[in-house]
Amino acid sequence: MSGLGELDRPGTPSGAWAWDERSEEWLTAEPEDPGTTKTEGHPAGTARRTAAADPVKALMHRHRDLCERAVDPLEIAAGLEAHGVTDRTAARFRHRDVFSLAEEMYARVPCDGETPTPPTPHSAPRPRADWALLTLLPGAVCTATVIGLHLTHGQARLTVAAAGALTTVLSLRAALARGPLSTGTRTHTTGTSTWTYWLIAYALLGDGLLRAALTGGPDTLPDGSVNAPWSLVTAPVLALTWACAPAAWSAHLLTARARCKLTASRGLEDFAASARPLLLGTFALFLCALTALLSLCATALNEQPPYAQTTTLGALLFLARLLTTHGFTHAPAVILTATATTQATALATVFAARLPGCDNLSTPVQTLTDIWGPTSIQTLTCGFGALTLLIHATRRLTRASAHAPAEKPC
Repeated sequence: MSGLGELDRPGTPSGAWAWDERSEEWLTAEPEDPGTTKTEGHPAGTARRTAAADPVKALMHRHRDLCERAVDPLEIAAGLEAHGVTDRTAARFRHRDVFSLAEEMYARVPCDGETPTPPTPHSAPRPRADWALLTLLPGAVCTATVIGLHLTHGQARLTVAAAGALTTVLSLRAALARGPLSTGTRTHTTGTSTWTYWLIAYALLGDGLLRAALTGGPDTLPDGSVNAPWSLVTAPVLALTWACAPAAWSAHLLTARARCKLTASRGLEDFAASARPLLLGTFALFLCALTALLSLCATALNEQPPYAQTTTLGALLFLARLLTTHGFTHAPAVILTATATTQATALATVFAARLPGCDNLSTPVQTLTDIWGPTSIQTLTCGFGALTLLIHATRRLTRASAHAPAEKPC
C-alpha cells in the first residue's frame, strides 16, 4: 500500500507514530500545484506537499486512537462516519467511499512492527440460551402474579400484588441486563427506569383512575354512593412482559442483519438505504408479536383488548430501548420523561380542578375524554412519543457507526 514505508522508515521506533502538531496542518492543507518548488525555511510548504502527496496519512494522524484500537476496517469506517466523514469527504482523500478509505487506513496501521493480518468479516452474533430464557422470565412472573390475584382476597391479595410487582421489576431488570437489549459496556442508562415503570403502571390503572376522577371519584360516585376501587387492566401489562421475548429477538435480528449488510455495503449511503427497510421491518415484526400476545392475554383474562394503548406504549418502550442499546440515550430519555410527565399532569389537573376557583384546569382533559374517551390520554401521549422516536431511529440506526461491533455480551 502506498505510503506504508513512510511509517516504518529507518530512524522511527518499531510501531511508533510521528504524532506532532504538524498533522493538523497536513489534514487541512490544500494541495499545491505540482510545479511548485520547495522553498527553504518554510516548513508549512513542506507540510502542504506532504498532505498533497499522502492525505490518508494526515487523516490517520488525526484519528490515531481509532486506528490503533480497530480490529478491522469496518470499525474504522464506522468511527469515521461518527466523526462526520462521508463518502464525499472520502473523495478528498482519493477514495470512492469511506469503506475503501478505512481499508487503506487499516492496512497502514503498524501492529507492533508487523504487517497487519487481512481482516475477516464480522460474523453475526449468535443467540444464546441464557438471554433467550431470561426474556421469558418477566412474562412467567407476571402470569403467576395475575393468577395469585385472582385466587386471593383482602390482605392476602395486597401481599401478592406487592410481591408480584417487586419480582416482576427484578425479572425485567435481569432480562434487560443480558442479550440484545442490554446496554453492556457500550453506554450507560440515563435514569429513565422510573419513567418507564410509571408508563407501565399507568397502563395498569391509569385509565381507570382517570375515568373515576372525571366522574367524581375515586371515593364517591356522582349520586353520592360509595365507589368501588377502580378496575385494573391487567392484559396490557401481561402482554408487555411477555413481549420482552419478541423484543429481544427483533433486536437480535436487526443486529445480525445489519452486520451482514455492513460487510456487503460499499458506501455509507448504500448501507443506510438497505438498513432503513430492515429497521422498519423489525419494528413491524415486534408490533405484530405484541398485538398477538395482547389478544391472547385479553382472551385468557376475559378483558377487552386495548389495542391502541398497548401497541403505542409497546412501540415507545421498544424504540427507546433499541436506541439506548445502540448508544443514543438522549432522545429516549427526553421522550420518556415528556410522555410520563404529560400523563401525570393530565391526572393532576383533574384532581386540582376540585379546588375552589380551579374548575377550568380540567377543561382540556375533560374535552379530550368527552370526544375520544379516557383511553385517549395514553394513546396520544405514547403514540406521539413513539412516532418521534421512530423518526429519530430511522436517522440514527441506519448509520454504520450505530452497528459497529461493541464489547458486550450477547
